[in-house]
Amino acid sequence: MAAVANTVTTLPLLPSPHAFAVPAMGSLPFLRRRMRSRRLAAVQQDAAVWTPAPVSSFGPATADGSLVHFSVDLSDATDLAASYTTPGQYLLIRVPGEDELKPAFMAIASPPGGAAFEFLVKTIPGTTAEKLCGLRDGDVLELGAIMGNGFPISRINPPDEAQTVLLFATGTGISPVRSLIEFGFAADQRADVRLYYGARNLQTMAYQDRFTNWESTGLKIIPVLSRADDSWKGERGYVQDAFLKAQNIANHFSTGAVLCGQKQICNTTRVIK
Repeated sequence: MAAVANTVTTLPLLPSPHAFAVPAMGSLPFLRRRMRSRRLAAVQQDAAVWTPAPVSSFGPATADGSLVHFSVDLSDATDLAASYTTPGQYLLIRVPGEDELKPAFMAIASPPGGAAFEFLVKTIPGTTAEKLCGLRDGDVLELGAIMGNGFPISRINPPDEAQTVLLFATGTGISPVRSLIEFGFAADQRADVRLYYGARNLQTMAYQDRFTNWESTGLKIIPVLSRADDSWKGERGYVQDAFLKAQNIANHFSTGAVLCGQKQICNTTRVIK
């Protein structure tokens, strides 16, 4: 994404080597465009290395059940588990017996280093995502190889080089951001680390049970609801609007940004005064 001088920029913020962005699986058109030319090749390339893994937990991730969270046990797939090294990486998932459906690209929501992979998914009729939302504990899925380089965390390290880090996520875009937060990037050693997290309302916002732990790492969470009821006293609208209203960037040249969600986050968050 191009950066321009002075007060106008396209996120990631300003002409800084510390700014970086990795889009989210499933919900961001930009990533789908990048992947589209590689999709068939990736499926063919990975066809010989599908790894079966049982579902070890499954359940709704939101109060209204619109998002589903599930884990797969990698006790018998230690090589695959070890190949996941960086938050923001992803893989293909397919459901055995559903050969007519294209495998789904899924961001890994859990941080590297565990014996299980966790995922957040929203149903899309007629797709693998729909089948994933109907899983049960013990069902077996097939996982492809780990893909992507993940978030280039080195670009915002050491912490003195990027004292402000802004995270933007909407919908299932919270998946790789969760991985980054729980993996850690020295948030408590930075002056200003914010997560602008967008959803329609609190009933559609995943991982609220993790907010206290995330904030204990030095992160400030700003929920932004686009269809909140009258009882909501927090930010309304869209994450880019909430950010533009707040702004207060201490040093533009010491700022990094992570964007996971709708491309409008990038397209409309442009002017910083």
